Amino acid sequence: MKRTKLSLLAVAALTFGAFAFKSFEGGSITGKVIPPDGAREAWAITGTDTLKTAVSQGAFAFTNAKAGTYTVVIDAKEPYKAATITDVKVADGKSTDLGEIKLAQ
Repeated sequence: MKRTKLSLLAVAALTFGAFAFKSFEGGSITGKVIPPDGAREAWAITGTDTLKTAVSQGAFAFTNAKAGTYTVVIDAKEPYKAATITDVKVADGKSTDLGEIKLAQ
């Protein structure tokens, strides 16, 4: 009986350990802002998670984003208006390219 309990405990510990160190792959979201100097930063929002990244020479990238559906907000500089892209799908190990995002004045 003691041996059975010890074996079950060992199996439970190994199972827990395997899941505790499971790697998080994530996906990514990329895009390009037109005009290139029209924005400072971009935000990706899903549920209570918010990611923030800089816009550099018009390009932005969110790496290691959890799989899910995001709303991406481009924080525009004056005289441009912020842009919002909804329903952006991210899958583990995949890159989601939003292409060119033209900012309105």
